[in-house]
Amino acid sequence: MPEEIIKGIYRIRVNLPNSPLKLLNSYIIIGEGENLLIDTGFNRPECLESLTEGLKALGVKMEETDILLTHLHADHSGLVPKLIKNGRRVFIGRDELPWMYGETRSILWELDNIKVSREGFSEEVIEKHLIKAPSRNMASEPDFDGFTPLDDGDILSYGGYELRAVLTPGHTPAHMCFWIEDEKLMFTGDHVLFDITPNITLWNFVEDSLGDYLHSLREIDKYDVRIALPGHRETGDFHGRIAELLKHHEERLDECYKVLCENPDSTIYEVSGKMSWKIRCNSWEDFPITQKWFAVGECHSHLRHLETRGLAVRDDSEDTILYRAVQ
Repeated sequence: MPEEIIKGIYRIRVNLPNSPLKLLNSYIIIGEGENLLIDTGFNRPECLESLTEGLKALGVKMEETDILLTHLHADHSGLVPKLIKNGRRVFIGRDELPWMYGETRSILWELDNIKVSREGFSEEVIEKHLIKAPSRNMASEPDFDGFTPLDDGDILSYGGYELRAVLTPGHTPAHMCFWIEDEKLMFTGDHVLFDITPNITLWNFVEDSLGDYLHSLREIDKYDVRIALPGHRETGDFHGRIAELLKHHEERLDECYKVLCENPDSTIYEVSGKMSWKIRCNSWEDFPITQKWFAVGECHSHLRHLETRGLAVRDDSEDTILYRAVQ
């Protein structure tokens, strides 16, 4: 059943089948004939069923509801075309649009395939992963283009509340949080999660995704947030969690640098296999493909950030990228 957070704002737990995330927190702001749904779930029947059941329990009609997306990932955006009704709007950060539909999405997906190949994945593993990849197979239909772009500082008004868009790049290129100042409440999407650590991968056409993320964390820490509403799991101490996330990534950078010092001229895949990961597997070889995909992307973002700090150098002259520590 939906859970009331404060007057007129509810959380609906959306089932995410076959995902370690398990659930998405979708939020609904209910007004008089104008509602706002925040994030939707994968493009899967199970997600649609649990979300529509929650909306029905609250008496929400999609004919009276706009949709707001914190970011482009399929577990947040996949159901949009199935939910949105004629005349209603779907909001998303402007710079997320190329990943959402049409030819630009196809090009970016193909560039991602090239990137992971250069990270050290074999073509066989890439092909095997893409057969079941949630980011591809559970994304919204590529012909849906009915998005309204948002910029940093834009204001949305629903249910008597004003939500201000706060650009927080890192987890995705133009991830956004949404701030209700009067209530000291912030929808944090996947920027600040409390029970798990957001995955930070290196995005194509982004110079330093981890650097962006760390900067965004420090900037958002300036807000007097009393109620933080994350995209997954439960909430907690907002400012305390930011401190933990900053510390976590510094520790990961230290570990990544140590591995590089001990293993010069390694591929990103090789560095990833020598780092520690919180997963129940006996060895790197036993990692599920999807988890290995996330781990290598995370390692890549840390290697690139070490590079920006002058602590690592990259050799991308061959098909596979190699990294070496600067000592």
